[in-house]
Amino acid sequence: MAKAPSNKSTVPKSGAPSGAKPGGSAGKGASRARGVGLIEDSPTKKRAELPPVVVGAMRDIVGQDRAIDVLQKSLASGRMHHAWIFHGPAGVGKFTAAVTFAATLLDPTSRAGIDGFIEPDAKSHVSRLLKSGTHPDLHVIVKELARFHEEAKVRSAKLLTIPTKVIEQHLIAPSTKAAMIQPGGLASKVFIIDEAELLDRSPSNAPAQNSILKTLEEPPPGTVIILVTSNEDRLLPTIRSRSQRVAFHSLDDDAMKKWMRARGVELPRDHGTWLLSHAAGSPGALLEAMRDNLSLWHTELDLKLTALERGGAAPDLGPVMTRLVDDWAVAFVKRDANASKEAANHGAMDVLFRMLADRCRAGLREGGPRVSSWLTALDHIRSAERQAGSNVSAGLLLGNLAAQWGAAFEPAARE
Repeated sequence: MAKAPSNKSTVPKSGAPSGAKPGGSAGKGASRARGVGLIEDSPTKKRAELPPVVVGAMRDIVGQDRAIDVLQKSLASGRMHHAWIFHGPAGVGKFTAAVTFAATLLDPTSRAGIDGFIEPDAKSHVSRLLKSGTHPDLHVIVKELARFHEEAKVRSAKLLTIPTKVIEQHLIAPSTKAAMIQPGGLASKVFIIDEAELLDRSPSNAPAQNSILKTLEEPPPGTVIILVTSNEDRLLPTIRSRSQRVAFHSLDDDAMKKWMRARGVELPRDHGTWLLSHAAGSPGALLEAMRDNLSLWHTELDLKLTALERGGAAPDLGPVMTRLVDDWAVAFVKRDANASKEAANHGAMDVLFRMLADRCRAGLREGGPRVSSWLTALDHIRSAERQAGSNVSAGLLLGNLAAQWGAAFEPAARE
Protein backbone atom coordinates (compact mmCIF):
# COMPACT_ATOMS: atom_id res chain seq x y z
CA MET A 1 0.00 0.00 0.00
CA ALA A 2 1.06 3.59 -0.53
CA LYS A 3 1.04 6.08 2.31
CA ALA A 4 -0.36 9.58 1.87
CA PRO A 5 1.77 12.70 2.32
CA SER A 6 0.61 15.57 4.45
CA ASN A 7 -0.92 17.50 1.54
CA LYS A 8 -4.43 16.06 1.61
CA SER A 9 -5.68 17.90 -1.45
CA THR A 10 -3.60 15.78 -3.80
CA VAL A 11 -3.74 12.05 -4.30
CA PRO A 12 -0.38 10.85 -2.97
CA LYS A 13 2.35 9.00 -4.79
CA SER A 14 2.44 5.26 -4.86
CA GLY A 15 5.25 3.06 -3.75
CA ALA A 16 8.30 2.34 -5.87
CA PRO A 17 7.42 1.73 -9.49
CA SER A 18 7.50 -1.55 -11.27
CA GLY A 19 6.34 -1.79 -14.72
CA ALA A 20 4.56 -2.95 -17.75
CA LYS A 21 4.66 -2.99 -21.51
CA PRO A 22 2.05 -1.46 -23.74
CA GLY A 23 -0.70 -3.51 -25.27
CA GLY A 24 -3.90 -4.38 -23.40
CA SER A 25 -7.32 -4.97 -24.84
CA ALA A 26 -10.75 -5.91 -23.69
CA GLY A 27 -14.15 -7.24 -24.62
CA LYS A 28 -17.36 -8.59 -23.25
CA GLY A 29 -17.81 -12.10 -24.54
CA ALA A 30 -20.13 -12.12 -27.50
CA SER A 31 -21.52 -8.69 -26.70
CA ARG A 32 -18.78 -6.07 -26.77
CA ALA A 33 -15.09 -5.53 -27.43
CA ARG A 34 -12.77 -2.86 -26.14
CA GLY A 35 -9.07 -2.24 -26.02
CA VAL A 36 -6.27 -0.02 -24.83
CA GLY A 37 -3.41 0.53 -27.22
CA LEU A 38 -2.13 -1.58 -30.08
CA ILE A 39 -1.44 -5.28 -29.82
CA GLU A 40 2.10 -6.25 -30.75
CA ASP A 41 2.59 -7.68 -34.24
CA SER A 42 1.09 -11.16 -34.27
CA PRO A 43 2.85 -14.21 -35.75
CA THR A 44 0.73 -13.72 -38.86
CA LYS A 45 2.47 -10.34 -39.30
CA LYS A 46 -0.81 -8.48 -39.20
CA ARG A 47 -1.16 -5.41 -37.02
CA ALA A 48 -4.22 -5.84 -34.82
CA GLU A 49 -6.13 -3.24 -32.87
CA LEU A 50 -9.25 -3.67 -30.77
CA PRO A 51 -11.67 -0.77 -30.28
CA PRO A 52 -10.30 1.77 -27.76
CA VAL A 53 -11.47 2.04 -24.19
CA VAL A 54 -13.58 5.12 -23.56
CA VAL A 55 -12.23 6.99 -20.56
CA GLY A 56 -14.87 9.19 -18.97
CA ALA A 57 -15.31 10.81 -15.57
CA MET A 58 -16.07 8.81 -12.45
CA ARG A 59 -18.63 11.39 -11.32
CA ASP A 60 -20.64 10.73 -14.50
CA ILE A 61 -21.29 7.06 -13.70
CA VAL A 62 -25.04 6.83 -13.08
CA GLY A 63 -26.81 4.76 -10.45
CA GLN A 64 -23.73 3.41 -8.63
CA ASP A 65 -23.36 5.96 -5.85
CA ARG A 66 -22.38 3.40 -3.19
CA ALA A 67 -19.66 1.83 -5.33
CA ILE A 68 -18.26 5.21 -6.35
CA ASP A 69 -18.29 6.32 -2.71
CA VAL A 70 -16.18 3.27 -1.77
CA LEU A 71 -13.66 4.12 -4.48
CA GLN A 72 -13.54 7.80 -3.56
CA LYS A 73 -12.95 7.02 0.11
CA SER A 74 -10.12 4.69 -0.86
CA LEU A 75 -8.55 7.41 -3.00
CA ALA A 76 -8.90 9.94 -0.19
CA SER A 77 -7.26 7.62 2.31
CA GLY A 78 -4.04 7.58 0.34
CA ARG A 79 -3.58 3.87 1.02
CA MET A 80 -4.47 1.87 -2.05
CA HIS A 81 -5.30 -1.83 -1.87
CA HIS A 82 -3.54 -3.77 -4.62
CA ALA A 83 -6.39 -6.10 -5.67
CA TRP A 84 -10.05 -5.32 -6.36
CA ILE A 85 -13.12 -7.21 -7.51
CA PHE A 86 -15.87 -5.15 -9.15
CA HIS A 87 -18.88 -7.49 -9.17
CA GLY A 88 -22.52 -7.21 -10.14
CA PRO A 89 -24.93 -7.66 -13.08
CA ALA A 90 -23.64 -7.28 -16.62
CA GLY A 91 -23.87 -3.88 -18.26
CA VAL A 92 -24.34 -1.71 -15.15
CA GLY A 93 -21.05 0.23 -15.25
CA LYS A 94 -18.44 -2.05 -13.64
CA PHE A 95 -15.96 -1.83 -16.49
CA THR A 96 -16.52 1.91 -16.92
CA ALA A 97 -15.85 2.39 -13.22
CA ALA A 98 -12.70 0.25 -13.44
CA VAL A 99 -11.29 2.37 -16.27
CA THR A 100 -12.06 5.69 -14.58
CA PHE A 101 -10.66 4.39 -11.28
CA ALA A 102 -7.49 3.30 -13.09
CA ALA A 103 -7.19 6.69 -14.75
CA THR A 104 -7.45 8.40 -11.37
CA LEU A 105 -4.83 6.09 -9.86
CA LEU A 106 -2.33 6.57 -12.67
CA ASP A 107 -2.62 10.34 -12.99
CA PRO A 108 -0.48 12.41 -10.58
CA THR A 109 -2.80 15.40 -11.14
CA SER A 110 -5.68 13.61 -9.39
CA ARG A 111 -6.89 15.70 -6.48
CA ALA A 112 -10.03 16.68 -4.58
CA GLY A 113 -12.11 19.51 -5.96
CA ILE A 114 -14.22 21.99 -4.05
CA ASP A 115 -16.88 19.32 -3.52
CA GLY A 116 -14.27 16.85 -2.24
CA PHE A 117 -14.58 14.56 -5.29
CA ILE A 118 -11.17 13.28 -6.40
CA GLU A 119 -10.50 13.26 -10.14
CA PRO A 120 -7.60 13.95 -12.51
CA ASP A 121 -7.08 17.03 -14.64
CA ALA A 122 -8.87 16.21 -17.89
CA LYS A 123 -6.16 18.05 -19.85
CA SER A 124 -3.17 16.39 -18.21
CA HIS A 125 -0.55 14.42 -20.14
CA VAL A 126 -1.68 11.15 -18.54
CA SER A 127 -5.33 11.87 -19.35
CA ARG A 128 -4.44 12.53 -22.99
CA LEU A 129 -2.57 9.23 -23.18
CA LEU A 130 -5.46 7.32 -21.62
CA LYS A 131 -8.07 8.89 -23.89
CA SER A 132 -5.99 8.16 -26.98
CA GLY A 133 -5.49 4.55 -25.89
CA THR A 134 -1.70 4.87 -25.73
CA HIS A 135 -0.95 4.81 -22.01
CA PRO A 136 1.58 1.98 -21.68
CA ASP A 137 0.88 1.20 -18.02
CA LEU A 138 -2.85 0.53 -18.27
CA HIS A 139 -3.40 -3.09 -19.32
CA VAL A 140 -6.90 -4.33 -20.16
CA ILE A 141 -7.04 -8.11 -20.44
CA VAL A 142 -9.72 -10.21 -22.14
CA LYS A 143 -9.98 -13.58 -23.80
CA GLU A 144 -9.71 -12.01 -27.27
CA LEU A 145 -6.01 -11.41 -26.63
CA ALA A 146 -5.51 -15.12 -27.30
CA ARG A 147 -5.95 -14.33 -31.00
CA PHE A 148 -2.61 -12.48 -30.96
CA HIS A 149 -0.54 -14.90 -28.91
CA GLU A 150 2.76 -16.17 -30.31
CA GLU A 151 1.71 -19.82 -29.88
CA ALA A 152 -0.52 -21.22 -32.60
CA LYS A 153 -2.31 -23.48 -30.11
CA VAL A 154 -3.39 -20.48 -28.05
CA ARG A 155 -4.41 -18.49 -31.14
CA SER A 156 -6.60 -21.31 -32.43
CA ALA A 157 -8.34 -22.03 -29.13
CA LYS A 158 -12.06 -21.37 -28.79
CA LEU A 159 -12.66 -18.05 -27.06
CA LEU A 160 -14.65 -19.48 -24.16
CA THR A 161 -12.11 -18.74 -21.39
CA ILE A 162 -9.21 -16.41 -20.69
CA PRO A 163 -6.24 -18.75 -21.19
CA THR A 164 -3.40 -19.01 -18.71
CA LYS A 165 -0.96 -18.04 -21.49
CA VAL A 166 -2.75 -14.72 -21.92
CA ILE A 167 -2.47 -13.98 -18.19
CA GLU A 168 1.21 -14.89 -18.22
CA GLN A 169 1.94 -12.61 -21.18
CA HIS A 170 -0.26 -9.63 -20.32
CA LEU A 171 -0.26 -9.57 -16.51
CA ILE A 172 2.39 -11.71 -14.80
CA ALA A 173 5.34 -10.78 -17.04
CA PRO A 174 4.58 -7.03 -17.34
CA SER A 175 3.88 -6.67 -13.61
CA THR A 176 7.51 -7.50 -12.82
CA LYS A 177 8.96 -4.80 -15.09
CA ALA A 178 9.45 -1.10 -14.57
CA ALA A 179 6.65 1.31 -15.43
CA MET A 180 7.01 2.92 -18.84
CA ILE A 181 5.93 6.33 -17.52
CA GLN A 182 7.47 7.97 -14.45
CA PRO A 183 4.92 7.20 -11.73
CA GLY A 184 3.43 9.93 -9.62
CA GLY A 185 -0.06 8.77 -8.73
CA LEU A 186 -1.33 6.12 -6.38
CA ALA A 187 -0.38 3.40 -8.86
CA SER A 188 2.35 2.97 -11.43
CA LYS A 189 0.60 0.15 -13.32
CA VAL A 190 -3.04 -0.97 -13.43
CA PHE A 191 -4.30 -4.28 -14.84
CA ILE A 192 -8.02 -4.69 -15.57
CA ILE A 193 -9.28 -8.22 -16.25
CA ASP A 194 -12.71 -7.99 -17.88
CA GLU A 195 -15.03 -10.98 -17.61
CA ALA A 196 -12.77 -12.33 -14.88
CA GLU A 197 -15.17 -15.22 -14.31
CA LEU A 198 -13.82 -16.62 -17.59
CA LEU A 199 -10.32 -17.02 -16.19
CA ASP A 200 -9.38 -20.62 -16.89
CA ARG A 201 -9.71 -22.76 -13.76
CA SER A 202 -9.19 -26.16 -15.38
CA PRO A 203 -7.28 -28.60 -13.15
CA SER A 204 -4.43 -29.07 -15.63
CA ASN A 205 -1.86 -26.79 -17.25
CA ALA A 206 -1.58 -24.26 -14.40
CA PRO A 207 -5.05 -22.68 -14.63
CA ALA A 208 -5.16 -18.91 -15.05
CA GLN A 209 -6.83 -18.26 -11.69
CA ASN A 210 -4.06 -20.05 -9.81
CA SER A 211 -1.41 -18.33 -11.90
CA ILE A 212 -2.33 -14.87 -10.61
CA LEU A 213 -2.43 -15.87 -6.93
CA LYS A 214 1.27 -15.24 -6.38
CA THR A 215 0.92 -11.76 -7.90
CA LEU A 216 -2.08 -11.10 -5.65
CA GLU A 217 -0.17 -12.34 -2.60
CA GLU A 218 3.07 -10.47 -3.35
CA PRO A 219 2.23 -7.66 -5.79
CA PRO A 220 5.07 -5.54 -7.13
CA PRO A 221 5.01 -2.05 -5.55
CA GLY A 222 2.64 0.32 -7.32
CA THR A 223 0.68 -2.45 -9.07
CA VAL A 224 -3.12 -2.53 -8.88
CA ILE A 225 -5.22 -5.38 -10.31
CA ILE A 226 -8.97 -5.00 -10.92
CA LEU A 227 -11.09 -8.05 -11.72
CA VAL A 228 -14.42 -7.17 -13.33
CA THR A 229 -17.01 -9.93 -13.14
CA SER A 230 -20.73 -10.60 -13.41
CA ASN A 231 -20.31 -13.98 -11.70
CA GLU A 232 -18.10 -13.59 -8.65
CA ASP A 233 -18.83 -17.13 -7.45
CA ARG A 234 -16.73 -18.51 -10.31
CA LEU A 235 -13.61 -16.90 -8.86
CA LEU A 236 -11.53 -19.00 -6.49
CA PRO A 237 -12.10 -18.30 -2.77
CA THR A 238 -8.39 -17.53 -2.45
CA ILE A 239 -8.75 -14.76 -5.04
CA ARG A 240 -11.83 -13.30 -3.39
CA SER A 241 -10.21 -13.32 0.06
CA ARG A 242 -7.22 -11.32 -1.20
CA SER A 243 -9.27 -8.67 -2.96
CA GLN A 244 -11.25 -5.61 -1.96
CA ARG A 245 -14.81 -6.23 -3.21
CA VAL A 246 -17.00 -3.47 -4.64
CA ALA A 247 -20.64 -4.28 -5.40
CA PHE A 248 -22.48 -2.81 -8.37
CA HIS A 249 -26.24 -3.06 -8.75
CA SER A 250 -28.97 -2.80 -11.37
CA LEU A 251 -30.17 0.76 -11.92
CA ASP A 252 -33.61 1.79 -10.70
CA ASP A 253 -36.11 3.42 -13.07
CA ASP A 254 -35.04 6.99 -12.26
CA ALA A 255 -31.36 6.17 -12.79
CA MET A 256 -32.12 4.46 -16.11
CA LYS A 257 -34.05 7.53 -17.30
CA LYS A 258 -31.19 9.78 -16.19
CA TRP A 259 -28.69 7.59 -18.03
CA MET A 260 -30.79 7.65 -21.22
CA ARG A 261 -31.21 11.45 -21.08
CA ALA A 262 -27.49 11.98 -20.59
CA ARG A 263 -26.68 9.85 -23.65
CA GLY A 264 -29.58 10.83 -25.84
CA VAL A 265 -30.98 7.29 -25.96
CA GLU A 266 -34.52 7.24 -27.33
CA LEU A 267 -36.64 4.11 -27.16
CA PRO A 268 -38.90 3.07 -30.05
CA ARG A 269 -42.49 3.91 -29.18
CA ASP A 270 -43.89 0.45 -29.94
CA HIS A 271 -41.27 -1.58 -28.06
CA GLY A 272 -39.99 0.80 -25.39
CA THR A 273 -41.77 -0.84 -22.47
CA TRP A 274 -40.53 -4.30 -23.38
CA LEU A 275 -36.95 -3.10 -23.92
CA LEU A 276 -36.83 -1.48 -20.48
CA SER A 277 -38.29 -4.59 -18.88
CA HIS A 278 -35.76 -6.80 -20.68
CA ALA A 279 -32.84 -4.56 -19.67
CA ALA A 280 -33.79 -4.94 -15.99
CA GLY A 281 -31.77 -1.93 -14.90
CA SER A 282 -28.75 -2.63 -17.13
CA PRO A 283 -27.84 0.15 -19.59
CA GLY A 284 -25.54 -2.26 -21.39
CA ALA A 285 -28.33 -4.80 -21.82
CA LEU A 286 -30.61 -2.06 -23.15
CA LEU A 287 -28.10 -0.94 -25.78
CA GLU A 288 -27.43 -4.52 -26.84
CA ALA A 289 -31.15 -5.27 -27.11
CA MET A 290 -31.63 -2.21 -29.32
CA ARG A 291 -28.58 -3.04 -31.42
CA ASP A 292 -29.66 -6.65 -31.94
CA ASN A 293 -33.38 -5.87 -32.47
CA LEU A 294 -34.34 -8.22 -29.66
CA SER A 295 -37.80 -6.67 -29.58
CA LEU A 296 -38.37 -8.45 -32.90
CA TRP A 297 -37.29 -11.71 -31.23
CA HIS A 298 -39.89 -11.04 -28.56
CA THR A 299 -42.61 -10.33 -31.10
CA GLU A 300 -41.87 -13.48 -33.10
CA LEU A 301 -41.48 -15.81 -30.13
CA ASP A 302 -44.33 -14.42 -28.04
CA LEU A 303 -47.06 -15.66 -30.39
CA LYS A 304 -45.67 -19.18 -30.50
CA LEU A 305 -44.93 -19.43 -26.78
CA THR A 306 -48.39 -18.08 -25.92
CA ALA A 307 -49.96 -20.75 -28.15
CA LEU A 308 -48.12 -23.50 -26.27
CA GLU A 309 -48.97 -22.00 -22.90
CA ARG A 310 -52.65 -22.09 -23.83
CA GLY A 311 -52.53 -25.74 -24.87
CA GLY A 312 -52.18 -25.05 -28.58
CA ALA A 313 -49.45 -25.98 -31.04
CA ALA A 314 -46.34 -24.21 -32.34
CA PRO A 315 -44.50 -26.85 -34.39
CA ASP A 316 -42.02 -24.34 -35.80
CA LEU A 317 -40.91 -22.87 -32.45
CA GLY A 318 -37.71 -24.93 -32.32
CA PRO A 319 -36.62 -24.02 -35.88
CA VAL A 320 -37.46 -20.34 -35.29
CA MET A 321 -35.36 -20.21 -32.11
CA THR A 322 -32.52 -21.95 -33.95
CA ARG A 323 -32.68 -19.42 -36.79
CA LEU A 324 -32.66 -16.45 -34.42
CA VAL A 325 -29.64 -17.82 -32.56
CA ASP A 326 -27.72 -18.54 -35.76
CA ASP A 327 -28.49 -15.13 -37.30
CA TRP A 328 -27.36 -13.38 -34.09
CA ALA A 329 -24.09 -15.33 -34.01
CA VAL A 330 -23.36 -14.68 -37.70
CA ALA A 331 -24.00 -10.95 -37.26
CA PHE A 332 -21.73 -10.82 -34.22
CA VAL A 333 -18.83 -12.51 -36.00
CA LYS A 334 -19.21 -10.02 -38.86
CA ARG A 335 -18.99 -7.14 -36.38
CA ASP A 336 -15.99 -8.54 -34.52
CA ALA A 337 -13.25 -10.11 -36.63
CA ASN A 338 -11.59 -11.46 -33.46
CA ALA A 339 -14.65 -13.42 -32.32
CA SER A 340 -15.00 -17.16 -32.71
CA LYS A 341 -18.22 -18.60 -34.11
CA GLU A 342 -18.55 -20.94 -31.13
CA ALA A 343 -18.24 -18.09 -28.63
CA ALA A 344 -20.82 -16.15 -30.66
CA ASN A 345 -23.17 -19.15 -30.58
CA HIS A 346 -22.82 -19.32 -26.80
CA GLY A 347 -23.58 -15.61 -26.58
CA ALA A 348 -26.67 -15.98 -28.75
CA MET A 349 -27.93 -18.91 -26.67
CA ASP A 350 -27.40 -16.87 -23.51
CA VAL A 351 -29.56 -14.10 -24.97
CA LEU A 352 -32.34 -16.55 -25.82
CA PHE A 353 -32.24 -18.33 -22.47
CA ARG A 354 -32.38 -15.02 -20.62
CA MET A 355 -35.46 -13.93 -22.59
CA LEU A 356 -37.21 -17.21 -21.85
CA ALA A 357 -36.24 -17.08 -18.16
CA ASP A 358 -37.55 -13.51 -17.91
CA ARG A 359 -40.85 -14.76 -19.34
CA CYS A 360 -41.01 -17.46 -16.66
CA ARG A 361 -40.30 -14.99 -13.87
CA ALA A 362 -43.02 -12.67 -15.17
CA GLY A 363 -45.44 -15.61 -15.13
CA LEU A 364 -44.44 -16.49 -11.58
CA ARG A 365 -45.11 -12.93 -10.43
CA GLU A 366 -48.64 -13.20 -11.81
CA GLY A 367 -49.29 -16.32 -9.72
CA GLY A 368 -52.41 -18.36 -10.41
CA PRO A 369 -52.82 -22.01 -11.43
CA ARG A 370 -49.83 -22.02 -13.82
CA VAL A 371 -47.14 -21.40 -11.21
CA SER A 372 -45.98 -25.02 -11.31
CA SER A 373 -45.86 -24.88 -15.12
CA TRP A 374 -43.65 -21.78 -15.06
CA LEU A 375 -41.33 -23.45 -12.55
CA THR A 376 -41.11 -26.55 -14.74
CA ALA A 377 -40.35 -24.41 -17.81
CA LEU A 378 -37.64 -22.60 -15.85
CA ASP A 379 -36.08 -25.95 -14.92
CA HIS A 380 -36.04 -26.92 -18.60
CA ILE A 381 -34.25 -23.67 -19.47
CA ARG A 382 -31.58 -24.33 -16.84
CA SER A 383 -31.13 -27.86 -18.17
CA ALA A 384 -30.77 -26.53 -21.72
CA GLU A 385 -28.17 -24.02 -20.50
CA ARG A 386 -26.06 -26.82 -19.09
CA GLN A 387 -26.36 -28.89 -22.26
CA ALA A 388 -25.42 -25.88 -24.41
CA GLY A 389 -21.86 -26.20 -23.12
CA SER A 390 -21.56 -29.67 -24.68
CA ASN A 391 -21.49 -30.67 -28.32
CA VAL A 392 -25.26 -30.96 -28.68
CA SER A 393 -26.43 -29.18 -31.84
CA ALA A 394 -28.45 -25.99 -31.32
CA GLY A 395 -31.27 -27.30 -33.50
CA LEU A 396 -31.66 -30.49 -31.48
CA LEU A 397 -31.34 -28.69 -28.15
CA LEU A 398 -33.85 -25.95 -28.95
CA GLY A 399 -36.27 -28.36 -30.62
CA ASN A 400 -36.29 -30.40 -27.43
CA LEU A 401 -36.77 -27.27 -25.32
CA ALA A 402 -39.77 -26.24 -27.44
CA ALA A 403 -41.36 -29.67 -26.90
CA GLN A 404 -40.68 -29.49 -23.15
CA TRP A 405 -42.21 -26.01 -23.00
CA GLY A 406 -45.46 -27.25 -24.47
CA ALA A 407 -45.52 -30.29 -22.17
CA ALA A 408 -44.97 -28.11 -19.10
CA PHE A 409 -48.22 -26.23 -19.75
CA GLU A 410 -50.46 -29.12 -20.74
CA PRO A 411 -51.86 -29.71 -17.22
CA ALA A 412 -52.61 -26.02 -16.75
CA ALA A 413 -54.22 -25.77 -20.17
CA ARG A 414 -56.65 -28.56 -19.30
CA GLU A 415 -57.76 -26.89 -16.07
